Amino acid sequence: MNNCMFCHTELVENQTITLSNEHCLFLQLDQFQVKGTQLEGSGLIVPRKHREAAFDLTEAEWNATYSLLQEVKTYIDEKHRPHGYNLGWNCEYVAGQSIFHAHLHVIPRYDDEPMAGKGIRYFLKSKDNVRA
Repeated sequence: MNNCMFCHTELVENQTITLSNEHCLFLQLDQFQVKGTQLEGSGLIVPRKHREAAFDLTEAEWNATYSLLQEVKTYIDEKHRPHGYNLGWNCEYVAGQSIFHAHLHVIPRYDDEPMAGKGIRYFLKSKDNVRA
């Protein structure tokens, strides 16, 4: 993929490969924001080979993703000391995927941020306030 920002990490300014292994990279941006809030340490785990969605990963890539996720958590815990995490895959356009190279969001969460306590269930609640 010639124009894929995860296949060609040099296409994105201020993007850093922070950690990696044989099959995956952990990418971070200098200014990564979630809902307008700077969440220090946030990044993405992406396979080195172009895979459109998480369902396309090989078993070796799944294992490498898990292994790298453990390293990423240790790194973020030591550097930023978050109070929690959100992890997530968006697969296909209708589910919110906008970059069609599989990527796992790793988002550290902090007690003092505006969306603290608002995890995935918060966004899944219906208008009737029914728990997801």
